[in-house]
Amino acid sequence: MVLHPTDPLAVLAHGIGSQHDLPISPFYAFAGAFAALFVSFLALGLLWSTSRFGGEHSGLALPAGLQRVADAPTTRIALRGLGLTAGLAVLLHLLLGPDDPAHNPAPGAVYVLLWVGLVPASLLLGPVWRLLNPLRTLHRLLSRALRRGPDRPLPARLGQWPAAAGLFGFTWLELVAPDPASTTTLLIALTGYATVQLLLAARFGERWFDDGDAFEAYSALLARLSPLGRRSDGRLVLRNPFHGLDATPERPGLVAAVCVLLGSTAYDGFSDNPSWINAVQTSPLGRTPAATLGLLASIALVATLYCLCAAATRLVSGPHPGPLTAFAHSLVPIALGYLIAHYFSLLVVEGPRTVSMALGTDNAPEPAPPLGPGALATLQVLAVVTGHVLGVVAAHDRSVRLFPPAKAVAGQLPLLALMITYTVGGLSLLLN
Repeated sequence: MVLHPTDPLAVLAHGIGSQHDLPISPFYAFAGAFAALFVSFLALGLLWSTSRFGGEHSGLALPAGLQRVADAPTTRIALRGLGLTAGLAVLLHLLLGPDDPAHNPAPGAVYVLLWVGLVPASLLLGPVWRLLNPLRTLHRLLSRALRRGPDRPLPARLGQWPAAAGLFGFTWLELVAPDPASTTTLLIALTGYATVQLLLAARFGERWFDDGDAFEAYSALLARLSPLGRRSDGRLVLRNPFHGLDATPERPGLVAAVCVLLGSTAYDGFSDNPSWINAVQTSPLGRTPAATLGLLASIALVATLYCLCAAATRLVSGPHPGPLTAFAHSLVPIALGYLIAHYFSLLVVEGPRTVSMALGTDNAPEPAPPLGPGALATLQVLAVVTGHVLGVVAAHDRSVRLFPPAKAVAGQLPLLALMITYTVGGLSLLLN
């Protein structure tokens, strides 16, 4: 396992370094995964006959004093100021720093602290990027300075499609672009993204960022599994994460956004395969077009399998007005499992190094990996399997709510087949 490639660019270009020959038996990994999925499916079918998740109406209210502090203008201004300061610092490092990711913290700030760091931050604290987002803060400042008129209505049909497109653009930059850690590449990409976001926010208002900003949508999706949340009455609550997951809005583009997360993470694992590297390097199309097609194919495969599963569920259980979005929330814990499995080592090793560079102490000793190869492999397998089991639970609860008892369990057979397929694919990428 390569946790510290000699070229830092290789780390930032592929999320984590190459993973080969993880010290865990494939037989036991697959056997354990299948056992966990089948046992959870059978137990749910026998013991779980009514829906138990209350969505946004559930949760234990936290003390009023804590909510007052969390919602205080001072707290929110401080967080917005922190996000804006961090964004300006990254911009200055891109403009004035060396074009070398080993000595410039900006690439690590984007690919590690932002992209990967949002995973634990959103799980623990909720949709934190909504408050930290420097583009939202800039929009507020510009709107007050220019005294803009009323905003135009945002078309409902857009949903999360803009966020899905933004997520694809970022993963393309990270996994496909020829020189993703170059300061020039990052500066052009981030400047272009910020310009588009601010122009659209100027047209549609601040609510554009809720679904139009890729990182806010990404953080909000992961925050559905946070134990902290808000009820429909606005109270800050401590909740069962399944309640938050059940409250995921069924909006256009939700399936696309989750499939981009799943497919791009799968491509990240597959892109280190020697046969794929050889195919990309020798492709008559060129490296970048071939890799782009590979990323698109990975996302399309994940989406196609899910759409086939939704169609099969509709055939078995009967018609439903929204078969695609009804079970899309069950893919969120699967995406989370993949993210943890693929990026845990990157965050805990490269994250501190990036912070050290930003503070001017990058001459500190290189941090040692927190886990040995065997423990890391076990963590990765457990993350993938646990994500799928949680997906089975979320799908079962939704199924018994939507369909008659006689068809609720049978209608989940396509979903179980989908979970097994995704599990086989995910573990194969980790263990191969």
